[in-house]
Amino acid sequence: MAQYNIAVIVGSLRKDSFNKKLARALEKLFPADFSFTSVRIDDLPLYNQDDDGNPSAQVTRLKGEITAAQGLLFVTPEYNRSIPGVLKNAIDHASRPYGQNAWDGKPAGVMGASVGPIGTAMAQQHLRNILAYLNVPTLGQPEAFIHNKDGLYDEAGNIGAASLKFLQGWVDQYVAWVKKHS
Repeated sequence: MAQYNIAVIVGSLRKDSFNKKLARALEKLFPADFSFTSVRIDDLPLYNQDDDGNPSAQVTRLKGEITAAQGLLFVTPEYNRSIPGVLKNAIDHASRPYGQNAWDGKPAGVMGASVGPIGTAMAQQHLRNILAYLNVPTLGQPEAFIHNKDGLYDEAGNIGAASLKFLQGWVDQYVAWVKKHS
């Protein structure tokens, strides 16, 4: 059986992040041939093109984790109708220098949770635009704008009954997407 390692990039640094919790709960819905690497982005320096020739150890680690993955899962909050700066910084680091784009060709899924009823729709649209430029085939349907409200999780932190059918369907489509594109 093939093994698929998924690089999970959470766009939130907050200790009790809704999106970290969502990412961990989603991992439990995947088949046994999928494993996950939580990609750390909180220790990256701000991107500066002057550093392309001599990247920091953190940037080298980031690019290595992305390169080793067979797929990408972005789970991000929405800040001011876009993606968080820390996520954009990580994307920029792993796409540079020109011609050394670690994201290139990696199949991706995009989702996010928010207390607002439209979830993270605007952030996801901006992220999809960036990923399209970087040649990242991104699952288009179903879209997953998750409203973080009571019932999203059960008492054990798993996806709750009210959202399980939808999120399992999303995971199933993402699994097929990764297998098709990796």
